[in-house]
Amino acid sequence: MSLRQSLLPLLYRADPDYLSGEELALRLSCSRAAVWKCIEKLRGEGYRIEGMKNRGYRLEAGEGQPLSEELIAAMLGGGVSVEVEPELSSSNDVLKKQILSGTLKPPAVLLTDYQSAGKGRLGRSFFSPKGDGLYLSLYLKPGGLVSDNLILTAQAAVAVYQAVREVSGISLFIKWVNDLYLGGRKVCGILSEGQANFETGELDFAIVGIGLNLYEPEEGYPREIRGKAASLLGRRSEGRGIDRNLLAARIVERLIELGKERELPEDYRTRNIVLGREIILSEGKSRRKARALSILPDGRLEILEENGSRSTLVYGELSVKLEEGDRGNDS
Repeated sequence: MSLRQSLLPLLYRADPDYLSGEELALRLSCSRAAVWKCIEKLRGEGYRIEGMKNRGYRLEAGEGQPLSEELIAAMLGGGVSVEVEPELSSSNDVLKKQILSGTLKPPAVLLTDYQSAGKGRLGRSFFSPKGDGLYLSLYLKPGGLVSDNLILTAQAAVAVYQAVREVSGISLFIKWVNDLYLGGRKVCGILSEGQANFETGELDFAIVGIGLNLYEPEEGYPREIRGKAASLLGRRSEGRGIDRNLLAARIVERLIELGKERELPEDYRTRNIVLGREIILSEGKSRRKARALSILPDGRLEILEENGSRSTLVYGELSVKLEEGDRGNDS
């Protein structure tokens, strides 16, 4: 373990207290000069570490700290492999390659500041501007049949909702099956992928990709998603901040816990914006209207067709007209 891998968790656990250079050197079995050199290097990487004469060093509040595998791992308390990369093509694709290479054990999370080829559902791209979002992929091995794990995406949506509410106080809404909304616009998308044994129907592993818009780019969103996408905090120039490391840790923590259950979280129903509403289903170039009736225990959506018949959806592309009550930040 490198010096920085040990030093950052020590500073995090000591917060809000200071740790002297002498104490750090003693705990890390190194010289005070080595501690100072490491801290200066971390500051150069963007870490905000306060130094005070006769008191020592202290990690400043989490807002504004860089995305950090050391801090996220410390917040998770062990048991989860954490990797942070400054840039990736797609966190889901890169994580899948690592899994198939046999070098990774679950649970493991891969995070990045920027995706050059972020993936959305149905082959779409996911806009992932540098430093403005939280982009992560979680490797899980829940076991059981594919049919036993249909609720994994729903569990991920609830994990994001609960973590965002805890860390920021903001309450999001969920749109079946995999999106989270604020102010009537999408702030988060979830893409669940996996590998299954076709003979047994068993799920070999699952990857849950989460893209959460924290800030709106100063130049605005691209034309194709303008008016549809939103962010959790507005533009950076508006001055609101968030501890990305803590938010990431809480999302991972919640999803791992929820993933142990075989039940649909109740928050998935109570925060869902489609129930009881008229929806428009899109299948290729065709469109049809229906009414969303209920969400079944396995996450399927029960709908009432225009001809009066009932059917269920495992997945699908749908739109819903939002009402004023779905646009605020109620609790």
